[in-house]
Amino acid sequence: MISENAAMNELLAFQRQTEALSSIAERLSWDQETVMPRGAVEQRSEEMAAIEAVLHERRTDPRIGEWLELAVPQTESEERIVALISRDFGRANAIPAELATEIARQTSLGQGIWAAARANEAPEDFLPTLDQILVLKQDQGHALVRAGFGSDPYDALLEDYEPGTTQADIAALFDTMRPRLVQLREDILGAPHQPAALEGRFAQETQMRLARACATAFGYDWSRGRIDIAVHPFSSGRWQDSRITTRVVEADPFNCIYSTIHEVGHSSYELGIDPDHAFTPLGRGVSMGVHESQSRIYENQLGRSRAFTGWLFGRMTDMTGGLSVPDAEAFYRTVNRVTPGFIRTESDEVQYNLHIMMRFDLERDLIAGRLSTDDLEEAWNTRFLRDFGVAVDRPSNGVLQDVHWSVGLFGYFPTYALGNVYAGALNAALREAVPDLDDSLQNGDATPATEWLRENLQRHGGLYEPRDLVERATGGPVTPEPLLAYLEEKFNGIYGL
Repeated sequence: MISENAAMNELLAFQRQTEALSSIAERLSWDQETVMPRGAVEQRSEEMAAIEAVLHERRTDPRIGEWLELAVPQTESEERIVALISRDFGRANAIPAELATEIARQTSLGQGIWAAARANEAPEDFLPTLDQILVLKQDQGHALVRAGFGSDPYDALLEDYEPGTTQADIAALFDTMRPRLVQLREDILGAPHQPAALEGRFAQETQMRLARACATAFGYDWSRGRIDIAVHPFSSGRWQDSRITTRVVEADPFNCIYSTIHEVGHSSYELGIDPDHAFTPLGRGVSMGVHESQSRIYENQLGRSRAFTGWLFGRMTDMTGGLSVPDAEAFYRTVNRVTPGFIRTESDEVQYNLHIMMRFDLERDLIAGRLSTDDLEEAWNTRFLRDFGVAVDRPSNGVLQDVHWSVGLFGYFPTYALGNVYAGALNAALREAVPDLDDSLQNGDATPATEWLRENLQRHGGLYEPRDLVERATGGPVTPEPLLAYLEEKFNGIYGL
């Protein structure tokens, strides 16, 4: 009979190898979206399927159940590790190995097919693949429900990204937020004075220099990270290797700059986790909502603040020889201008959550079978016109703009809005704790903010449940009120409302 101590040690050693293999799989995905030759898509899909088969076998290994029965945690961290392994073990066993492997294969293929279809403005080249992925994700959701993980397939999938949150919770949150966001947008768009757009074209080399400067300002650890260009910006990795990507549009340098700051937030979270949690379930972000809270507070409350944009105006002026806006105050207003636009990742703070609300409704209908992939483009365009008052002009500005569904991330989108809500609460607590923060930001130094976030949230990794973690950091319950109040105060000031 194995002893309690031996069971705990064997469980931790086994999990350490599983975490390492999972990190390798993540690196393969990074490679596919950055530097992999385009002709290697089919080979990579087989590689991803193979490693997923190995991971699924490990995650469902019967010995895990035996170790869990015998192991006696000695610390708070060990108790949480056992709880997370137990949860993952149950969910993994609910999914047939063949289904897990096929999801890995099809989503690896799907990413490449989506990228090509987006480049060619050809949704008909992608939607049949999306249909196959959708069926697999529906099967996954139903398998989880049959195993007792929720009563609805979408809720079961959502649990992978935001444990403890249901679609009913999300819907209620959105119902609370939508009226004030819509009213604020109407007031802004009806204001007599609108900030000017930034004019000109900005070379890729200049934008990447600015991106690196901004990443450095936010304390990005270049000894454990790097920046590359991808179709859709993302971050990848953990522990001692967390990488970021961005994209460059010559007429829109803010796309590159703020995508970079956003991904630095994600990456800094992973790099800020207590090293003692490495190669355990605690050694990664606890949820995508909490992850998005870091990327969004870096990008918006800090990166789009009057103080930081004042510094950015000086750097951009120095690098370009002059900008079309006359001074730092005008630049601040330009950075934060609210305009009808198609692209979620380029959206202003006021309208961003409205993009998420639309995707949330569409993907719920897809998983429930109320909407087919054949009708998805029309449904997207109809809903976008209703919500934003603009007709979608091409697929890359519509149904093909996001990578998420091509890689099977159904249930991910609402975590962006949750992240904004968490970020609103964190920003209020941060500003109270560091009242002179703007003095540092105006010098291009976000260190006081990043240190506070690392100490109060990032270092804990997966030690606490998502909402508990944010409430510990902020000292109170999480509500959308701090975010909404911040948006109203900021944009009323910019637009003179």
